[in-house]
Order: sequence, then structure tokens, then C-alpha cells
Amino acid sequence: MDQNAAALNKILDYFEQINAIPRCSKNEARLGRWLADWATARGFAIDEDAAGNLVVRVPASSGMAERPTVILQGHMDMVCEKTPDSPHDFTRDPIRSHREGDWLTADRTSLGADNGIALAYALALAEDPAVDHPPLELLFTVDEETGLNGVKELPPELISGRILINLDSEDEGVFTIGCAGGMDTTLTMALVREPFPEGWVPYEVLVGGLRGGHSGIDIDKQRGNANKVLARTLAHLGSRIAPAIATLSGGTRHNAIPRDATAVIACPAEAVQTLMAATAEAQAIMRAEWQGVDEGLSIQVRPLTTAPHTVWVADIAGRIINLLLALPDGVATMSTTLEGLVETSSNLATVVVEGDNLCILISQRSAVASRLAALTGKVHAIAALAGATVSDSNKYPPWQPDMAADLLNTARTVYAELFGAQPVLQVIHAGLECAIIGERSPGMQMISFGPDIENPHSPTERMHIPSVEKVWRFLVALLARIGQK
Repeated sequence: MDQNAAALNKILDYFEQINAIPRCSKNEARLGRWLADWATARGFAIDEDAAGNLVVRVPASSGMAERPTVILQGHMDMVCEKTPDSPHDFTRDPIRSHREGDWLTADRTSLGADNGIALAYALALAEDPAVDHPPLELLFTVDEETGLNGVKELPPELISGRILINLDSEDEGVFTIGCAGGMDTTLTMALVREPFPEGWVPYEVLVGGLRGGHSGIDIDKQRGNANKVLARTLAHLGSRIAPAIATLSGGTRHNAIPRDATAVIACPAEAVQTLMAATAEAQAIMRAEWQGVDEGLSIQVRPLTTAPHTVWVADIAGRIINLLLALPDGVATMSTTLEGLVETSSNLATVVVEGDNLCILISQRSAVASRLAALTGKVHAIAALAGATVSDSNKYPPWQPDMAADLLNTARTVYAELFGAQPVLQVIHAGLECAIIGERSPGMQMISFGPDIENPHSPTERMHIPSVEKVWRFLVALLARIGQK
């Protein structure tokens, strides 16, 4: 077995060990302890901040101590998504991956390659005596997926390097050199309820079968948003039978395009056939719209054996449906300077009833700060018209590319020498921790790359194994070249 094949086996083995530890966002403490124990067992110094971000300091290989320190960075947490029929418990069960040809995938859950593979690369590299490298700082951050929250708490003095390689990209042969900034906005609508109508019957409306995906990377693919589909379905039903609404919910994460949404409604017994026919009409209309993109779209109605005690008063229900219909979702603006790049977008991410309030979370992104502010202002204006209150959170800046950076030029040269082709340079429509780190550490040179990962943040996430090995070869060659006289 050659060195690269042996390294690939080691990387995948570490990936499995990482996946054996539950690590949804805000639940990374156990993985952090495991990583710290791994480092201590090998004699590496560690530092940890109050948020749980971990730095492992790996001495340089022989003869490379005078080269500049390189930071290898990835995040510990993952987006925990599963299909409705999966029994997986993300608080205790390991992710069970399996190989399908050249791809690694999981059993009806997200795989966690975003970003477990970054940790696996770093561990395999740090203990491989065949790899020549400068001093390394392995930076493992927490709570990335909920809004880059962990890295926002990272004290700048915890890292000394000014060259950062982020391993949180998902297309081999593509170097990410910039990213969008973002903002989350929560809209809160006070609910007013009345008794369940006498003589009416309860039903559940279920939207499912959508592909979902990452709300930044996949937003340009025109995939359906379950919250939007549900709102349109309820509006369509309202034009036929004016059902009462008892509750509705949809989506799971600010950065995941919602795949499922549900509502509990009520209608007169004599209107049931009209309800079924109108639901079938809505499904046919929207399946036609998403033909070739989200053909699995399903809108079902099923009777409930137990009726809720209350429903929303008609005025509130109508304003909520109109609010969901009016809120922006999807691509707002394409870049005028970089062809094919989404500049500004939004994701109608989650809808949930919390006590006497309905809470709607919408996530805005933009590579241009003023347009991020403008889109957020639009959300505020729509909320005001509907009578909802708003609050903003999780703001993070864009990362502007530096085309003259030595790190980028070295990386392009090394890649071309290894593979006989030039890498693609891109600015992505998603948030990366590089944006926060670069803002707080002046002069930081940064680049992001990684293996091929499809459909992150969804149960169809999968990782291309040959690309894992290809990225390893490039990473090893790049580290040997950085700071070379």
C-alpha cells in the first residue's frame, strides 16, 4: 500500500471515530474532550477558550521550524438532519456511514462530512511522520452551523499564525477566497385563540419530499422551501373552504432549506371532499412548478383522531399566512462583478409556535454589506405591516478576496504542478469562519478548500472518497511549500 492510500485509510478511520461522537451544534463538549485527549496523548500542547474552541499546537517537522506557522481550521459541530422515518437519536447515536461505490453516505441522516472531514485531515496530518510541515496550529471551533457563533468568541491571541487554511469547502479543485456576510431575523407574531369550532373535524396538512440543502450553497438551485409551499397550500385551501388553523411548523435550521412543514387545521365535516380536492390541486400546481428540480414534493392531508382545544382567530391566521407569503425567499440579486455568483438571498428557515407566539426565522446573506442591510430592512417592513415584532442576530461580515496574497499564489502553483490544471477560484454565497478570523486578525492570509461533498445539511449528504485522497495530496504538498525560500 502506497503512502497516499495508507493516509486515506487513516483519514477515513479518524472520520469514523469522530462520527461516533454526537456533535450537533452546541453539543460539542464530548468531542472537544476527545480531541484534547488525542492531543495530550501525543505530547501536543493545547489551549481552549471559554466557548470550547480548541487549539492544538504541533511542532514543525525537522528543518522547518523557522517557517511561518500555519493554522489548519475546521469546526466540530454538524447540522443534524434526518428523514422522517429515521429512528436516529442525535444526542446519543453514532452516525452510521456506509460506502456506495466511490461515495460515503449515512443511513437516513446527514453525514457530518461538513465538517468532520476537516478534523480528520488535521489529525492524520499531525501524526504522520512522512509529512513535512511548518509549525501548525490546529484550530477546532464550535457552534459554527448556527451562525459562526463559536469563532465569534475566539480570543485573537489564542492563535499566533497569520496563514490560515480552512478545510470547510465542498468542491475539490475549487479554492474559496471570499464569502458572503449574513444576518438572521426573528419575527414574532402574538397568537389569539378561540375554542375549536363545534361540529368541525381536524386534519393535518403535511408538506414533504423536498430535497432541501444548504441555504447558501444550494440557494441558486431553485429548490422548494417547505414553509413557502405550506403557506401557499393553506392560502389555496382558504380560497375553497376557509379552514381554521390550530398550529403550523416547518424547518429545523437557519442554514438549511426547509424540507418538511406541517399544519393542523379544521373544517366543517361537509367540506372534507372539497378539502381533499383542493389539496390535490395545490400539489399538482406546485409539482409542475418544480418539475425537474423537486419532483418528490408531496402535500398530504390526513385526519386526526384527537382535535386540538383551540384554533387561531381568523384575523390572526390570515395575517400569518399573508406574512409567510410576503417574506422574501431565495435569490434576491446576482453579482454584477462575478458571473454566476449569488450576491444576495434569503431563506425562510423555520416556523414554530412558542407558547402564545408564532416565531419565524429568516436568514439573509449578501456579499455586499449595504444590500444585506437593505434586504433585512425589507423583512422589517413586511413584519411591521403584518403587526409582528422583529429582532436581528448572528450578524457576520463578508470575507473580501485578496488576489495578491502569497498563500493563494503558492496554492495555485502547487495545484497546477500536481494535477496539470488550474484550480477554480470562487467567492461563495455562504458564511465561513474565515470572515470572522480575518476581521479580527489583520494581515491574515486565508484560503479554503476541501473534498467533494454533495447535499450538505441534509440526509442525502455524501462525500466523494477519491477526492478526499486528492485533497490530502494537495494539502501535504502545499504545507511543504509554504515559506520555502
